[in-house]
Amino acid sequence: MDKVLGIDIGGTSIKVGLFSTEGTLEAVTKIPTGEIVSEAAFAVVTEGLKALLAENGVTPQDVIAIGLDVPGPVDDEGKVGMLPNIELDPDGLQAAIRRTFVNATLAFVNDANAAALGELWQGTAKGANSFVLIAIGTGVGGGVIANGKLVSGAFGAGGEIGHVTVNRDETASCGCGRKGCLEQYASATGIVRSYRRECERLGTEPVALDGPTDTLSVFEAHRAGDEAAHSALAQMCDRLGYAMAQISVVADPQIYLIGGGVGGGFKLYADDLRAAFRRYCLAPSVATRILPASLGNDAAMYGCAYQALLEHDA
Repeated sequence: MDKVLGIDIGGTSIKVGLFSTEGTLEAVTKIPTGEIVSEAAFAVVTEGLKALLAENGVTPQDVIAIGLDVPGPVDDEGKVGMLPNIELDPDGLQAAIRRTFVNATLAFVNDANAAALGELWQGTAKGANSFVLIAIGTGVGGGVIANGKLVSGAFGAGGEIGHVTVNRDETASCGCGRKGCLEQYASATGIVRSYRRECERLGTEPVALDGPTDTLSVFEAHRAGDEAAHSALAQMCDRLGYAMAQISVVADPQIYLIGGGVGGGFKLYADDLRAAFRRYCLAPSVATRILPASLGNDAAMYGCAYQALLEHDA
């Protein structure tokens, strides 16, 4: 009874999926965590994993592969780089999991790359040979699949689509320290910032916003005919379409998938985004499809499980 675990590591909790080797999600649990840097914290994780298995009649010996996704770069060798938004000792956690699951292959994957793998395994891109997932949330992440394989890069920077430069004249700094990155315009934070700027330029009052990433309110304002919201989304589509055109001259994917929280509003801006991409892309890439991702917040959980299974079968 071979099983696979997919562990989606967040800042305050981790979400764990129990999968069959064919990709059926059989059970899900959440394990509250804080800093995952001590033996006590590692034990919370491993005990939570064992509890999930016990509830579903599975033993640790049945688990043949375990994938973990992290919000930071992971290179082609599975080495985890900087983790700026989470306190995690990946080596310590890995050692604790190995002690508990002695038969399992372990794999680390960047969270956006994991989402791309999830869509490849059981989502919109199932059966596709090449595609790029663009995950738009508080920031902009991505995952590149070429010839059916993940491109993570020699140093783990493959798929860092949010840091494609789209405006060399920008004076404000991105979180990465550079200026003019896609993330400054196409992320939830960037869209809300653009909306506020457009309201100021037009001399209009912004709608009530629930924080700096409240794109839902901006989307509703757009539907209600708010000119500033229309301008903010038009800028997002223009910058994102431009970045996608640059990616296409390198990777030339069959499909772009738009996911993440902002991906939930895809229908609202899909036509404008497709038009922007076609405006900037090289002629042969006009046929590239731009579609919504389908696995939502479960995509990374699916994807890291799939990567672990691939490494087990290699």
